[in-house]
Amino acid sequence: MAILGIETSCDETACGIINLDGKVLGNVVASQINTHAPYGGIIPELASRAHLINIYKVYKQTLQESKISSKEIKAIAVTYGPGLAGSLLVGINFAKGLSMSLDVPLIGVNHLEGHIMAALIRDNKLILDLDNSFFPSLCLLISGGHTELILMKSYDKFSLIGQTRDDAVGEAYDKVSRLLGLGYPGGPIIEKMAKNFSNKNRYVLPRAWLNDSYEFSFSGLKTATMNLTNKELFSNNLNKVETQKTISDISYAFQESVFDVLFSKTTNAATEFSCKNILISGGVAANGFLRENFLSKSSFKVIFPEKQFCTDNGIMIASRGLIDYLKNKKLDENLEVTPQLNIL
Repeated sequence: MAILGIETSCDETACGIINLDGKVLGNVVASQINTHAPYGGIIPELASRAHLINIYKVYKQTLQESKISSKEIKAIAVTYGPGLAGSLLVGINFAKGLSMSLDVPLIGVNHLEGHIMAALIRDNKLILDLDNSFFPSLCLLISGGHTELILMKSYDKFSLIGQTRDDAVGEAYDKVSRLLGLGYPGGPIIEKMAKNFSNKNRYVLPRAWLNDSYEFSFSGLKTATMNLTNKELFSNNLNKVETQKTISDISYAFQESVFDVLFSKTTNAATEFSCKNILISGGVAANGFLRENFLSKSSFKVIFPEKQFCTDNGIMIASRGLIDYLKNKKLDENLEVTPQLNIL
């Protein structure tokens, strides 16, 4: 008796299976990093083609890892937005066909709700039946495509209180990494380079406070980093050692600027809305610098997903699907791609 989750919103083809008690049975992700790395970012057409190639194989591998048969699947949860339209269509159409062949309910899951659920998975089990002492909680969702502050009043009540006006934070990491000649994806590379700083006070990059609102902007930081890079790295005749030190110091300054803005706005919002917890989800939540500093500097209880559930995966979709299944919420075979935030 299990729930299958299917995630194809961007560049990860993923399936996950949990049982009705919330225990993780299987989790398989086919990454496309090597496909997109030469371009420094996601190419939508290549992503959707890769999903077409991978989706059935990933589904079968997940069944094998879960040690169950398809007859034990009681519902199918699938991401229907937001995301890349072509990629979403692959997952939705596969889920539709599978739900019809297995004669089980089809549940549409908002991608952002899935990421929020990922923070509630501990020791391979979804935390179910949270009492009112957990809510309200503030969710900071940070990834390559999203930067949002979301007030979570219950499993089903969300309010969007702030988001990026331009680049998502993960997108900014990728662009800065490309500026520094470090490669893709940018987050892990910049984190690694920043650890090797020679002088953490050497550079200070700007923070976009936006009149103390809960909105975010990272385009100005990206431009400032580009100008600093051109001045310090490319305008000087540096040897190899000096070049590496400069790249590390710029990486540290960039990462520190990102953390400062995320931490300040998240903490201020959690205080204003009397939140009991801060949940931080999405691919950028795997960043060790952000995790360490949020946990050590915040007066709130800060909850991160396990690193394996930070990036896109099927378990987070299955988890949200399980909650809806237990509440008898489902969508029919007319499920379509919906890029809007829905109830968020």
